[in-house]
Amino acid sequence: MTRPTGSSRRARPPERDPEPEATPSPPSSSGSSGERRRSRRRGEPLAASWTPQARRTGGPTPPTRSRRGAALGALAVVLLALTGFVVVRALAPSAETTDVRSPAAAAEQGPVVGEAPSGGDYAGVDIPTAELPAGGDFPVSGAGTWRVVPGSTPQVGVGRVYTYTVEVEDGATLAEGDAAFATAVDATLDDPRSWTGSGQIALRRVDAGAGVVPDFRISLTSQLTTRAQCGYQIRYEASCWKSDIGRVLINGSRWVRGAAAFEGQLGLYRQYAINHEVGHVFRNQHVPCPENGALAPVMMQQSFGVSNDYLAQLTDDNPQGIQIPRDGKVCRPNPWPNPVR
Repeated sequence: MTRPTGSSRRARPPERDPEPEATPSPPSSSGSSGERRRSRRRGEPLAASWTPQARRTGGPTPPTRSRRGAALGALAVVLLALTGFVVVRALAPSAETTDVRSPAAAAEQGPVVGEAPSGGDYAGVDIPTAELPAGGDFPVSGAGTWRVVPGSTPQVGVGRVYTYTVEVEDGATLAEGDAAFATAVDATLDDPRSWTGSGQIALRRVDAGAGVVPDFRISLTSQLTTRAQCGYQIRYEASCWKSDIGRVLINGSRWVRGAAAFEGQLGLYRQYAINHEVGHVFRNQHVPCPENGALAPVMMQQSFGVSNDYLAQLTDDNPQGIQIPRDGKVCRPNPWPNPVR
């Protein structure tokens, strides 16, 4: 609706000039002529008030006015008429179907807040889902060495047994502590929806003092150490598997902030990060989204997104082991290699 402009304010009543003080006159022998002279000296009001009233003396308003008084009275009538027109125009329904507001009006009433596009599938290639979400503080730098978190677990699964340790980089501090990270790793890998659900392998966590060299190490690592070890050709935070040092590097920035494709579900993202990188230990390569609307394979690079088109855009110049097709397919985030268990 168009906001009325111009003279939308109520017109102020014309101000009335003060009555001139009467100048004393010498006594006159004729009472009636003296009264007439005093009346002329006092003068009359120049314009009617907003609510016309009788004179303060209580007598009726004289039927005649001076020329100036008449002119100002007519002006008051015109202003009243214009005010009435503006009020009626403002209250009348408008034929416009859009809300057109001036910047001043918008500032008075506050911003127009709209809702985000529905769907939440992050399908558009222009949506930077690979960016690190906002959130809490994370370990930015560390010493490049790791400490083993004490603890072990029984064997889970059947088949070839893989052993692992849980470690945290020296100098990297998590608000929840080292033990919480180890608990999250164990709970993820012990779940039948994880890699042991394949029926081909078994997993067991070992301690540093067990005298056993683990098959791989799952290591919470600071942001900058992860970049140095994993590379940073694609300018977004990622984790990786470093086979030459036998270490799964979980990027501390992602561990704290997660990924946009998981829509704030940090626990699910952490399960994905562990399963995805441990999947590389078992020689699994990256894969694209297979069907539109399907659960994403755990080996899809979901830290960057769940849209094939978007991942193709990111990896064209930096291949990640497989070429991602630009086929418009978008999956749903998924943290498990064997989700139906």
